[in-house]
Amino acid sequence: MLESLGIPPDVEIVYRALVGSSDTSPAELAESLELPVREVEGALATLVDAGLALRADDGSYAGAPPAVALGALINEHRQGLRLAEQALATLAEQHRSAVAGQSISDLIEVVSGVDAVRHRFQQVQQAADHEMRMFITAPFVAVRPGENAAEPAAVERGVRIRAVVERAALSEPGAITEAVESLRRGLELRVVEQLPIKLVLADADLALVPLDVASGGEPGAVLIQRSGLLAALEALFETAWSRAHPLALSSLESGEVPGPDSEVAGPTAADRRILVLMLAGLTDQAVASQLDLSLRSVQRRLRYLQDLAGVHSRMQLGWYAARHDWA
Repeated sequence: MLESLGIPPDVEIVYRALVGSSDTSPAELAESLELPVREVEGALATLVDAGLALRADDGSYAGAPPAVALGALINEHRQGLRLAEQALATLAEQHRSAVAGQSISDLIEVVSGVDAVRHRFQQVQQAADHEMRMFITAPFVAVRPGENAAEPAAVERGVRIRAVVERAALSEPGAITEAVESLRRGLELRVVEQLPIKLVLADADLALVPLDVASGGEPGAVLIQRSGLLAALEALFETAWSRAHPLALSSLESGEVPGPDSEVAGPTAADRRILVLMLAGLTDQAVASQLDLSLRSVQRRLRYLQDLAGVHSRMQLGWYAARHDWA
């Protein structure tokens, strides 16, 4: 709990024991905590330096009153944060002034090579403070499904992440598994038939646009700072987002697929997953591949769902599924 104030967990344990007792020797503390005496003595020295403990002439120790000792530390950290905020405001103003006089070439950086693109991709995500927006298209070149370590870190920081996924990307190996994990982490995902570009937006400050690669060519990307071009990319994302079909975790999570003779009153978890992929536009074969099912199993379940819904076509099944919260 006190680690944010610069007090390591092993030292905090000693401080808590010290606060709950009167004048105590290192040996007594070590015995009560079942720790080596040398380790306790080191922790006590740290506490004395931090003003959290007092050492008597007889070699015993007492904990400083928490309200006084910890209050001083908290105030010190608050002052440090205020100074950091002032420095940030000053630097941000300097950056805005510098950018105002830059040409478009100064606001755009061309990145070449898989490693360089991957590095910039991670940096843009790490720079996000409030929100990250993405277009995800196939094929995956620099970062494949399951390799984006910056995404869960951004979620832990409280960053909202919205992504529009191109239908073809869901057919890539591991894409559905990655989508399920992302939804579990709290990401918001939607799917469309086609997207014009790959895109990563960090707040309204940075954008990374990976470039199409010719056969045998070197991957590349464009890093764009705050500008009219970045604002246009934001508008493009919001338009695509408003028209995309939401992906729900309940529809993507796997489940047991009943046999042909099973009696089921409604769609199973696996049925819902088949439906959401069908509504996303995947072919029967692509759905079967993503769910590790046979093509016959997928088609059999879809026929069963048509009978259950009392409809005669896939289009009618999609309409019925949407109206009755099947997907």
